[in-house]
Amino acid sequence: MIDYLPYIFFGVALFYSSVGFGGGSSYLAILSLVLTDFFEIRSLVLILNVTVVSIGTLMYIKNKVFDIKKFWPFIVFSMPAAFLGAQLEFSQENFFIILGTALLLAALFMIFQSINHKFERKELKLSGRAGLGVGIGFLSGLAGIGGGIFLSPILNVYGWATPRVIASLASVFIWTNSVAGLIGLWRADTLKIDIGFVAPIFIAVALGGVIGSYLSNSKINLNWIRIFTALLVSYVGARIILLNGFGIKI
Repeated sequence: MIDYLPYIFFGVALFYSSVGFGGGSSYLAILSLVLTDFFEIRSLVLILNVTVVSIGTLMYIKNKVFDIKKFWPFIVFSMPAAFLGAQLEFSQENFFIILGTALLLAALFMIFQSINHKFERKELKLSGRAGLGVGIGFLSGLAGIGGGIFLSPILNVYGWATPRVIASLASVFIWTNSVAGLIGLWRADTLKIDIGFVAPIFIAVALGGVIGSYLSNSKINLNWIRIFTALLVSYVGARIILLNGFGIKI
């Protein structure tokens, strides 16, 4: 399976970046099948997140979708929380059970978002944006992912902004939280990277991120991609819970 990882990760990066995500949840699930060092898995996932969403973030800025005035509370309040969450140490089994449950909830939000397009636009106060930033940021650091897969569906269902604006926020949110998480792992002396193993995967996700970000910034309908992503995330979440909680492989 290791020989095919770059191709698999290319596909994951392509689909996730097309809806403003980094793909960290799926990277975790895939890497858990081939790596045994839990901290190496988290470190690699965060690096791949930064790679994918850096491309998307630049394209959103270029296309003038990024709005710092609306986004800053999410970013400013999430980064310290992600930094702290990344430094917590707990068993691998408990980690995957928490992650699997969170992914199933995220998938439900994404599916609901895909089948219900009639949202009433609502403004979210500063306290609400800060609260979401802290909560999801902490979960991001804890799980070793960027958090966009939780933030984006919540904001879309709430009707806070257009899907493309929310996707641009998710991209920046993932980037900042992933960087904060990496710093937290480094601070806790749990940052572990194998350059030889990372290099081909890094190139693959960079290419997938470029193509996916182009699709995200185009005018095509991304709903079918969002549904596919929700199904993938729900499968990953269910598999993680069954395997780590009950010893059942699917």
